[in-house]
Parts: sequence; structure tokens; C-alpha cells
Amino acid sequence: MVETCVDSSATTRAVFGALGWCAVALAIAGVFLPGLPTTVFAIAASYCFSRSSPRFARWLRNHPWLGPRLRRYAAEGGMPPAAKRSALLAMWTAVLISCALLVTVHRTTAAVVFGLGVVGTLSILFLVRTTP
Repeated sequence: MVETCVDSSATTRAVFGALGWCAVALAIAGVFLPGLPTTVFAIAASYCFSRSSPRFARWLRNHPWLGPRLRRYAAEGGMPPAAKRSALLAMWTAVLISCALLVTVHRTTAAVVFGLGVVGTLSILFLVRTTP
């Protein structure tokens, strides 16, 4: 994990900080809500905090619920197949429920949600290394 801020612009750091806190909120919700992945949001928060605040990056790595997932990901450099399956299952459950609810209100938004699900799937399958 990066200890210094890569981006020095105050605006850029603020944006990354805000995105980091949004990701932390979703990661903590994922601890309690079945179907919502935790690790992916914790990794996103770690990335954002590494760009905005070394203090929050350290806090996240030492967090009792989220820290072990981040440390395991950093040590292994990827996700085990079972974790990838769980993440994809949870993501597609949420995507399909969202699309089913949105299609009656706004078809374009439902299509965008579905498209983002495809992008997320491709990212997990091809950008995140599979570990034994």
C-alpha cells in the first residue's frame, strides 16, 4: 500500500477521499448484507485513500473488519476462485434485481446498470489475478 499521496492537487485528493469513504460505507454494508461484496469495495477504498490520505489508508489497513481482507489481497496478489465466484454471484444478484426494478421506470438506466455489471464481471475475470 502506498504511504504517500500520489496526487498533490487538493481537489483531486478531496475527490479520492470522498470516493474512498463511499467505498468504505459500501464495504461495511457488505459485511452485514448478503449479496453485497465487501472485499471489492475495501480494495477500492484502499486505492482511493492511497491517493488522498495516508492516515485513512493506515486506518483502513488496521480496521478489524476490512483490514484482514486487504492484507490477504495484498499478500496473495489476487482473489481465490471461491471469492471470485462469490463476488460475481453477489454482483449479478444486485444487478439483476436493480435492472428488474429499473426497467419499468427507465429502460436506459437499466441498460446502463447491466452494462456496468458486464464491465465489473470482465474486470474481476481478467484484471484480478486468481490465486490458489
